[in-house]
Amino acid sequence: MGIWLSRMLSYFGEKEARILVLGLDNAGKTTILYRLQVGEVVSTIPTIGFNVETVSYKNIKFQVWDLGGQTSIRPYWRCYYPNTQAIIYVVDSSDVERIGISKEEFHAIVEEEELKDALILVYANKQDLPGALSDAQVAEALGLADIRNRDWAIFKTSAIKGDGLFEGLDWLANTLKARGR
Repeated sequence: MGIWLSRMLSYFGEKEARILVLGLDNAGKTTILYRLQVGEVVSTIPTIGFNVETVSYKNIKFQVWDLGGQTSIRPYWRCYYPNTQAIIYVVDSSDVERIGISKEEFHAIVEEEELKDALILVYANKQDLPGALSDAQVAEALGLADIRNRDWAIFKTSAIKGDGLFEGLDWLANTLKARGR
């Protein structure tokens, strides 16, 4: 009975959500996208433009847009903001020198009117590297505690090892379902 019911829900009850994966260049956005989609590390090159893939997880079909993070590409992020239910913001936790720039870009996104209802999932990525900031340090550096008017969460991740990625997706799926999206 349970198998039959879950199959029925998967055919008729699957919801869709548009997700943007943003962050500075070399944060691990594309590696995370393909780790979530195919379950393994795929060799990548810097993204010029975007990658878009569908990731089905917990009865939600995530349409995931991975946008390039180079300085010259960031102004074009806003072209992708309409109809976005969630942002996955990826931070290279080992890139201590650029955490200030990451904070500036993050707050520019958070303040966008078109994204005011979007959930925010932060991946403190590259936790497997020496000297990586902890999730608490990344949260402090980004000023996450100051964000009181929206749902957000931060997870320690390693895209290479796969650590923390699905815990973040669990939070995203559960929070989207709780909102009725």
